[in-house]
Amino acid sequence: MSRPAPLALTLGDPRGVGPEIVVKAWQALRETGPDFVVVGDADCLRSAFLGGDEPTVETVQDPGEASSLFRHVLPVLDTPDERQLLPGAAADTRAASIVRWIAQAADLALQGKASGVVTAPIAKAPLYEAGFAFPGHTEFLAELTADAPHVGPRGPVMMLTARDLRTVLVTIHTPLVQVPAAVSVKNVMHTARVTAAALKRDFGVEHPRLALAGLNPHAGESGTIGREEIEVLAPAVALLRGEGIDISDPRPADTLFHEAARQTFDAVVCLYHDQALIPVKTLDFWGGVNVTLGLPIVRTSPDHGAGFDIAGQGIARADSLIHAIRLAAELAERRARAS
Repeated sequence: MSRPAPLALTLGDPRGVGPEIVVKAWQALRETGPDFVVVGDADCLRSAFLGGDEPTVETVQDPGEASSLFRHVLPVLDTPDERQLLPGAAADTRAASIVRWIAQAADLALQGKASGVVTAPIAKAPLYEAGFAFPGHTEFLAELTADAPHVGPRGPVMMLTARDLRTVLVTIHTPLVQVPAAVSVKNVMHTARVTAAALKRDFGVEHPRLALAGLNPHAGESGTIGREEIEVLAPAVALLRGEGIDISDPRPADTLFHEAARQTFDAVVCLYHDQALIPVKTLDFWGGVNVTLGLPIVRTSPDHGAGFDIAGQGIARADSLIHAIRLAAELAERRARAS
């Protein structure tokens, strides 16, 4: 059997912790894999070898070169930024380079030259100021892959996973005051459909069981403290069950995430950002992974931000990125076996 293509790992925001955690992830995985090739600035990576470690970075022209080099050097498809890259310089935007690296990695995955994409963290506000037209990585990658063929319902849907917990979001970076209007029958059904299909295809769950979190305290208490459960969520559940999707009635969110409850479902459909992210980060703050469901390519990322305040100090932890790399390789392998 031929060796799988390496993962394409984007550098993220080079002024944040991305370069440091990429180097640390390579140091942790160089002996065992999964193999990856970095898409970014090689000189920036060389400067990220801290504490006296010798910079062992080698530029490559093709991702296929990465696997033979990975044990010895950190392989990089060098697409340099034109200016000096200063860790922690949050106001000094590198939007053009960041966007170019993401697009290049997605293209490699679409061509089959990379088995999947892992993205190091970006900061959204500087990108918005530079004219970036997407809420984040998730939506940008969906646009980049929109014309590629895809098996199953198309996302993007954001999943957060840690240990035995997976959560997916109906709304992502929506202000809380706008969430009730955005939680529609259509949006709930779309999230559930994409999640059920992805659990089968990418996670190997033969019969996915979805739990649905309520929007209101106590899931509305029979309509006495909110009617979204009755007027929006229950109709969505009935329609989804009619399609053969195993999904619960709306359940109070405060009882969904403890250990015993987690054994009763394969993923929780959550309605807003903190409802999904707080339990994941509480369960495993350092090891959570962000997965984009419903794309023609595999994509994961660490579940944390760019960390400008600690960049360049040698203290950033690479746990989440390492988990993201390993999970991307698992998902890519499962897709390859199924194709």
